[in-house]
Amino acid sequence: VQLQASGGGLVQAGGSLMLSCAASGFRKDDYAIGWFRQAPGKEREGISYKYMSIRSNDERTFYADSVKGRFTISSDYAKKIVYLQMNSLKPEDTAVYYCGLDLLGRGAGFPRGFGSWGQGTQVTVSS
Repeated sequence: VQLQASGGGLVQAGGSLMLSCAASGFRKDDYAIGWFRQAPGKEREGISYKYMSIRSNDERTFYADSVKGRFTISSDYAKKIVYLQMNSLKPEDTAVYYCGLDLLGRGAGFPRGFGSWGQGTQVTVSS
């Protein structure tokens, strides 16, 4: 299993970025991909996840309070890509952003139960 996050960069406060997470190496019909971030000196924080099941035509999303109303998670199920649209960015959003995969728990234990971390992508928001 491999996950690759991309799309980070430097943006001014109030600006927007879209991150992408490309997953590969598995064939399960239902899975959850989550977005996490880690700022210097802080613990990794789970900020959003999306669970998708083509078999049961079910999907579920979750947002942490810190990003609710500003970030939107979406996906291309066939390509196994999950996006994170980040609007109204704040300096406190500055962090390395990672995506993780949950193949067993449907995301219910978020932020626990996610793994297969790939290389993160740096997001820097200037004031």
